[in-house]
Amino acid sequence: MTYDLVIKNGTVVDGTGAPRFHADIGVKDGLIVDVGKVAGSATKTIDASDLIVAPGFVDPHTHYDAQICWDDVTSPSCWHGVTSVVMGNCGVGLAPCREAAREIAAWDLVNVEAIPIEVLKQGVTWDWETFPEYMDAAARRGSGLNLGFLAALTPFRHYVLGEESMERAATAQETQKIAGLLREAMEAGAMGFTTTNALQHIGYQGRPLACRLASNDELVSYARVLRDVGRGAIEIALTNEVSVVDETEYALLDLLLTESRRPVTWLALLNREDNPEAAQNTLKSTAELLKRGAIPQVTCRPLNVQIDLRKPFIFANMACWNPVFNRTVEEQIQIYRNPSFRTAFRDALKNPTIFGGDWKRAVIHEVENPTLSALIGSNVAAVAQARGADALDTFLDLALEDNLRIQFTYELFNSDESRIPELITDPRTMIGLSDGGAHVDMLCDAGYCTYLLGTWVREREVMSLEHAVKRITTEPAALFGITQRGRIAPGLAADFAIFDLARVGSKKRGEMRNDLPGGGRRLVMPATGVEYTIVNGSVLFAGGKDSGARPGQVLRSGRA
Repeated sequence: MTYDLVIKNGTVVDGTGAPRFHADIGVKDGLIVDVGKVAGSATKTIDASDLIVAPGFVDPHTHYDAQICWDDVTSPSCWHGVTSVVMGNCGVGLAPCREAAREIAAWDLVNVEAIPIEVLKQGVTWDWETFPEYMDAAARRGSGLNLGFLAALTPFRHYVLGEESMERAATAQETQKIAGLLREAMEAGAMGFTTTNALQHIGYQGRPLACRLASNDELVSYARVLRDVGRGAIEIALTNEVSVVDETEYALLDLLLTESRRPVTWLALLNREDNPEAAQNTLKSTAELLKRGAIPQVTCRPLNVQIDLRKPFIFANMACWNPVFNRTVEEQIQIYRNPSFRTAFRDALKNPTIFGGDWKRAVIHEVENPTLSALIGSNVAAVAQARGADALDTFLDLALEDNLRIQFTYELFNSDESRIPELITDPRTMIGLSDGGAHVDMLCDAGYCTYLLGTWVREREVMSLEHAVKRITTEPAALFGITQRGRIAPGLAADFAIFDLARVGSKKRGEMRNDLPGGGRRLVMPATGVEYTIVNGSVLFAGGKDSGARPGQVLRSGRA
């Protein structure tokens, strides 16, 4: 046989958790044909001696909904051996959307994902209206990675209710229309639907993201769409208090599981310093739901964020901050100076949920005002003490002194890395939470796969290589019904991550680049040790260099 691609002499970790083995792999027409000793000629041969050949990684939690319009390799995920991404998470997305509502949809992304409005105006192609048209547009554009789509509930509600979607629940008739659109999306290949009840998620004009106003009656109707089609999953953000599922949220998970009869993945389960037992207590309190298909998402990394007071997403769950959003810098400055705002902020920190107000963990990372440059690397508490001032006032005053251009870093969750293994080794959890494409000025955890392999497999030996690969391939693929990927076996899609186990990894903090449309800023996470990212039998990246091939496919539920 003449193969399109032969990978020779590799150490194969097939994604099932089975022991690694040495083998060649033959690929033809985008599929794995042979695994073992491969004889015959090949158009391209890769010598994988001393390298691990794994299935391409499947990222279950991304927000590349807008980025795929201007970035046909979906970076930085592609640098880390990820070959398939699932987007549309947390109830925010871009389809369906009428032309008149494009600005509202864009501002939802500004507030939830911190993508500058100028970037969206330049970069989003808007060559669709309906959700099926959105998926078709992605297929026409071409992609380096395989793209899976979840139906984010916010644009569906807005499509039917208009701006009232941010103010009220849908009527029975409106609910029926939304359910019909959701069914149309599922029939086109959506992998389920997503929503959020997190106060953190605000949209256009600082109003609640539209899906947050969905009633339980609505959610029952939407869940039954998945029950009726017999496939798909539901993703929901339950992050009003991270790692704590209260009685109302427990009842909501129960409702979604019961009415959909499908898996429900929720976020986020993280370790927190102010409540060290929260994650483990939540696993205990939700044990019955976990048995029925509720799957909490965890990350294998410390959650470090960069804080920008022009786009202050990290404070969005505090009502006192809502007036700050979608304002000019001059308007924001006036708010930050206002004593009543500072008092309200101080009161809100008495019952913290996400940002805890530990000013020792708020570190000055970047400034433009040269008079502040000596403070880079200092924490706000220390600066406040040196100035003889209150720490909260100092935090805001520093921002004002730099015309809101100052950047702070803050370690939100998983700061005690010794406790991360108890989350990532628990078989009831799913490793994900990369948020690729979201919070672009704040964090970049798209390198979680290489961090898992470098930190927790090679350096700290918390889990075996075989188990780690299974956790980031077959497990997320199974959740979304992606049956043709996530494993290495004849007849399956030829998606591979080929890496050097001695070098694979990524850093704790990303680096800032001005590579968005119009020169917009975003944090990216470079990878080390990933030699090849191969998608559908074609080399996408080799030695960190883009091949120019765009072999990715739109993954459609039931056919992926």
